[in-house]
Amino acid sequence: MFAKFLGEGTFGKVAKCRDLTTNQEVAIKITKPSHRDSGLFELNALAEITKLDADKYCLIKFLDWFEYRSHICIVYEMLDQSLHDFMNIREHRPLLIHEIRTIARELLISLKGLKEINMAHRDIKPDNIMLVNQASEPFRVKLIDFGLAINPTDMETGTFMQNLRYRAPEVILGLPLDERVDMWTVGYTLAWLYTGFHIHSVDSEYTKLLDNGLFTERFFTLTEDESTFVWKLDTPEEQIKKTGQEVKFSRCCLSYNDLKNFYQDKTKTREVKMFIKLLRRMLEIDPNKRITPEEMTVMAACMSPPPPPPLTYCKIPPKHLQQFGH
Repeated sequence: MFAKFLGEGTFGKVAKCRDLTTNQEVAIKITKPSHRDSGLFELNALAEITKLDADKYCLIKFLDWFEYRSHICIVYEMLDQSLHDFMNIREHRPLLIHEIRTIARELLISLKGLKEINMAHRDIKPDNIMLVNQASEPFRVKLIDFGLAINPTDMETGTFMQNLRYRAPEVILGLPLDERVDMWTVGYTLAWLYTGFHIHSVDSEYTKLLDNGLFTERFFTLTEDESTFVWKLDTPEEQIKKTGQEVKFSRCCLSYNDLKNFYQDKTKTREVKMFIKLLRRMLEIDPNKRITPEEMTVMAACMSPPPPPPLTYCKIPPKHLQQFGH
């Protein structure tokens, strides 16, 4: 039974409904007939993803699917709200470090699970990370929307994917691609939760670069320097001449030292330093140096506060217990 529409995207709508056989609230993703292939693509991905325990690996639970008037309808469990909506409601006030740690741990579990079945999500962003039930299970999250999920071996160099704000450098430049693009977007999402804003300017792809790739000429010019040809990064003026588009800088990028000093609660200095260290590894420009889910497990554990010192007890001789009423 239909209740209401929850949202709409490029490929269709999501509706809140009630399954009359179980009386359970569900979310149904309804694909537009013009994007029927996208619905079928997602079902193919779900055939692999359902090999994992959805609750254990922090993934939305797929329940069923059906076709109605050329609409592919995919039935999922009903969750609370996306991180995007949650941050909007709180007017982008940054999260506390222990809240971010909880989310980071669960997204790490999701990445590990997807890697185990050779899948890359390719569209991780706050809109696709759902709080399960913020009232009863604060900051427990699940990854949703597998419409672009694919085996990393099928990811073609030069394919554009991911929202521009969260796009990995290797995607921008046309470098070889694999599941490591997901680690970049998780890192960038965590940085967004930590600051309440995007830490890089996104007016132009010009501001996020590597030095090699199929699209290098968009950002660099081959220049002769002492009889050697090297790639030189274009100046803003050269970029304008190449593209005809003005290069805008609405906000300077924050350094990692800036991020360390950003957190107000100075009693959490240790946890903040560990978190920034983790971000550095997640947002490594070179995907070959970027942290893996396995390595991240160790670092995420280090983000936890140290255990309290053990309690010590003073043994009181029996003859002195009388003063305590014994």
